[in-house]
Amino acid sequence: MTQAAQKIVLSRSRDIPFNKLVLSQSNVRRIKAGISVEDLAEDIARRTLLQSLNVRPVLDGDGHETGMFEVPAGGRRYRALERLVKQKRLARTAPVPCVVREGDDISAEEDSLAENSQREPLHPLDQFRAFQTLRDQGQGEEAIAARFFVTPALVRQRLKLAAVCEKLLALYAEDELTLDQLMAFTVTNDHARQEQVWEALARNPYKEAYQIRRMLTEGAVRAADRRAQFIGPEAYEAAGGVVSRDLFQADDGGWFQDPALLDRLVADKLAAAAETVAAEGWKWVSVDVGFAYGHTHGLRRLTSTSPLSEEEQAVYDALRQEYGALEETYAEVDELPDEVDQRLGEIEAALEAFDNRPPVFGPDDIARAGAFVSLDGSGDLKIERGYVRPEDEAMAEPEPVDGEHGGGAAPSDPEGGVQRAVITLGGAAQPSTEGDEEEDAIKPLPERLMTELTAHRTLALRDAVGGDPDTAYLAVLHALALKAFYRFSTATCLELEVKHSTFGHQAPDLNETASAKAIAERHARWAEQLPKEPGGLWQTLVGFDADSRQALFAHCVGLSVNAVHQSWNQGERMAHADALARAVDLDMVAAGWTPTAETYLGRVTKTRILEAVREGKGEREAQLIEHLKKGDMAKEAERLLAGSGWLPEPLRTADDQTFVEADETAEPEALPAFLIDDEEEDAADEPDAAEPGFHAVAAE
Repeated sequence: MTQAAQKIVLSRSRDIPFNKLVLSQSNVRRIKAGISVEDLAEDIARRTLLQSLNVRPVLDGDGHETGMFEVPAGGRRYRALERLVKQKRLARTAPVPCVVREGDDISAEEDSLAENSQREPLHPLDQFRAFQTLRDQGQGEEAIAARFFVTPALVRQRLKLAAVCEKLLALYAEDELTLDQLMAFTVTNDHARQEQVWEALARNPYKEAYQIRRMLTEGAVRAADRRAQFIGPEAYEAAGGVVSRDLFQADDGGWFQDPALLDRLVADKLAAAAETVAAEGWKWVSVDVGFAYGHTHGLRRLTSTSPLSEEEQAVYDALRQEYGALEETYAEVDELPDEVDQRLGEIEAALEAFDNRPPVFGPDDIARAGAFVSLDGSGDLKIERGYVRPEDEAMAEPEPVDGEHGGGAAPSDPEGGVQRAVITLGGAAQPSTEGDEEEDAIKPLPERLMTELTAHRTLALRDAVGGDPDTAYLAVLHALALKAFYRFSTATCLELEVKHSTFGHQAPDLNETASAKAIAERHARWAEQLPKEPGGLWQTLVGFDADSRQALFAHCVGLSVNAVHQSWNQGERMAHADALARAVDLDMVAAGWTPTAETYLGRVTKTRILEAVREGKGEREAQLIEHLKKGDMAKEAERLLAGSGWLPEPLRTADDQTFVEADETAEPEALPAFLIDDEEEDAADEPDAAEPGFHAVAAE
């Protein structure tokens, strides 16, 4: 007769009073990990114990049960219960659900190891969806965070991941999509766009997260853009716009998804500001997001008629005297006392308020002058008042003839009546119309690009020469000697008629460059020291000391520099510009120029892009991107050349550029894997499919 197979008998379970339990030294968990005992105690207090303790009877020397039980598996739960007992939130005799293990065929250490190692943690996607379920049940982000002892920011991240389209979530569940890639897709809530980008990348076995982010935000406006700063996310969203945010890395405020809506809001807000300025009585108001460098050239700046009153001047002088006294008293102190530091800040703010008082102009001046309304680099409204065009300059009134009176309208007044300001709305910079050259031959740089690049260089040269009196003196002496001894020579880039040339073609935001700001600040400082009327200039200059004269001389000479590319006027003029650049140690990298797709790389041929990468980074990096289309090549070249100090030829000072030499032993810069050519991909090793360590271990 066949004997029946013996059935498995499970360990019995029973409730044991807490004071009959002791912690076993057989527990293999010795290192703290995961949720803290304090948080676990709070969780048990809220939802009671979810998992029984694993216990064994404590035996005496004769092998008899003592009525006590040790806990080899579940030590953290035991400590959490112990904490609640000590806090008198749980009775010492409270029954605790336990699984009682008997027999000595399996050790307590083995049971402890099995319980901790055989647990299967949640897949991250299950956690994302669980958080979403709690959210759907009416729990807020703060409440979910409090109940699971995480930050609200982490809850928002999990909810954002759960909101990605189902197709991508399914790929993530099958390990066909990494967590980094999934996080990159959260920058937009548009499921159709998410799937579109994934399909566009389907042919590449390597899909870098940064590339996904870039494709999803292509065409959007960064929140750091001055237009976005001017409008603000609240007003933009109130108008129906959508601001995409990246919750997983710094995004500088995200992206404004609808550029057309943003431009309309900016135009409306600027127009409203222009109307306010026009109501002050100006003859004209010119409005634009940003004006080109030199937009006030040829215009006369009105002199403010708002000097400080005697009382205000006394306050101003007293503040400066107090500030100087405090600085002198604490000059040797490493750290200022709090009250002194606070007082210095108050004085600085008061002095700044005096210095930045809005200028006041007379009504007659306002009637023939105008103002510029634009945005500065930070997105703040920038209003420049008091500029008179040459055609609006007041004409001298003729002497009245007998029988006539001088009560007629001034030439600048329209028919003697109240004039209405003419508001001009400027257009945005037009995109380049240069063709997308794909030929392999290195062709000359486009004329417009050459002009823009050399405009940058001219501005930097003006700034450098304006701050170097010795070189300025030498440059003027050179030019004067040319005029005296070589009547028809053009071997100078100085225009000694003291012209101040503007730039016909210039890159966007040239007016916001460090060189432009430095020149404008230096010019403003000198304008404050010079008389308001030209008749008093000579006596003012006579009163200057030698250092002041030299500094002003250098500034004026610097303004006359013209090293802008002119196809009909190159040769010796540009050679002199190079010599001048060497004399002042001109460094266009320090001046702030960087190679980007907008400023250079996207406007030249692929051959020149590769040449730039080859010179700036090396041959291997150039080979890695040579198979890309021009648009992608320009963007990747921009990333590779960032911080390299590479400059195109028109911006180089002779012999100042060191190119990267080939080094067979050096490792090339780590590039995104998707840049590897298709032919190389077949031979490449399979990527490690292991996902970053993300799985959360359930609380024991």
